[in-house]
Amino acid sequence: MSTYRNVAVIDIGKTNAKLALVDMDALAEIDVRTTPNVVHEGPPYPHFDIDRLWAFILEGLAGFHETHGIDAISVTTHGASVALLDQIGGLAAPVLDYEFSGPDDFSDAYEAIRPKFERTGAPRLPMGLNAGAQLHWLLNSQPRLRERINKVVTYPQFWVARLTGIACTEVTSLGCHTDLWEPEAGRFSTLPEQLGLSDKMAPVRVPTDKVGAVVPMLARATGLAEGTPVFCGIHDSNASLYPHLLALDAPFSVLSTGTWVIAMAVGGHATQLDPSRDTLINVNALGQPVPSARFMGGREYELLMQGQPVTPTPEDLDTVLSRGAMLLPSVVSESGPFQGRRHEWTVPEDALSPGERAAVISLYLAMMAETCLGMIGAGGQTLTEGPFSRNRLFLDMLAVATGRPVLLPGGSATGTSIGAALLTRGPGATLSEKPGSHAPLEKRQAQALQTYAETWRMACAEPLATSA
Repeated sequence: MSTYRNVAVIDIGKTNAKLALVDMDALAEIDVRTTPNVVHEGPPYPHFDIDRLWAFILEGLAGFHETHGIDAISVTTHGASVALLDQIGGLAAPVLDYEFSGPDDFSDAYEAIRPKFERTGAPRLPMGLNAGAQLHWLLNSQPRLRERINKVVTYPQFWVARLTGIACTEVTSLGCHTDLWEPEAGRFSTLPEQLGLSDKMAPVRVPTDKVGAVVPMLARATGLAEGTPVFCGIHDSNASLYPHLLALDAPFSVLSTGTWVIAMAVGGHATQLDPSRDTLINVNALGQPVPSARFMGGREYELLMQGQPVTPTPEDLDTVLSRGAMLLPSVVSESGPFQGRRHEWTVPEDALSPGERAAVISLYLAMMAETCLGMIGAGGQTLTEGPFSRNRLFLDMLAVATGRPVLLPGGSATGTSIGAALLTRGPGATLSEKPGSHAPLEKRQAQALQTYAETWRMACAEPLATSA
């Protein structure tokens, strides 16, 4: 167990970057600074404004240390990004924006060398969402780049290298659909060799590793004490998962709800994943494979409710159940477990009141979430976080359809910055704060929802109309 009191967390999301100071006794952010994560369109291609982010980080570290003191530093960033370092630790090429479509130009050539899903758990994704596709495109489009590359590092560890001068990669970022990692074997895939980069991949570390200290020049520039430790860091989705790994015993699952609803199974039963149904394998902070599935539940909710959320009444639900009113998948058919299917209502949509319609939508989203959990072999309790954790009907149906208890976030130990700060407690840490429980339904209500769930599943097993 670490004795660090104030941990500064560099937290870089795709849209915004944040610097947070976490009080480790209270597990709370006591100071926060934010800035947009700017993308330059080029030349030579769309890339992140690293210099701007670096200036923001150094200024924030200096301010935090002057006001509160900093005892350690940790890092978390979005996934699907790597950095190429030259001989002196600078960038051999700008850090490519993964939403750039350039890698699609070489899709056929990349497909010929990428490892199979069965080995990597990484589905083939568009643009640069497979980091391996980024590397392939960069090596084939940027003159003499291969000669300039000394080390390849994952994105959180790029900032660690800037702070410490030590280059490394890390398991959760490598395990984020990069095509570069074999989660079950815990080793690099064949792709680095195919790309001619085997000898340039930086050594692999785990998120709780203390990589090194802030280099003396930066310590002087920011006022930090020489020897201030820097921890390896972590991919942001796994930073959010980490507190639950410390608080709960496997098996359990986590349902993270937002624009994307992401289901993650920890210690569930073995199952064959189907990449055509938006399943994949992540790697958690302990280096363990985490079967995962997703659908755009938040986006679907926004499209269906059209900015006018309604809370259904018990009477609305009774009417929906008695009429067997259902919404069948998929509203956003480009992703999720029912890709290519066009959604349909089993009763005329305009025959439903706003409350009844809201009830059907909540039940639909819960059944989609249950489908995702089933596909990844989830077991044990289901912790639901994000906006849907405040939807009582969604939680009721989720509990009934899975047949397992539903948990709700409790206390303050949630979020990417807190998860990244907890890495400084080292391996073997635990968390005493436990989630709360969603109250189960009485038997008659549960039976009615169970019947509805069975009917919905049977309807989804029948051929549905395809999207145009």
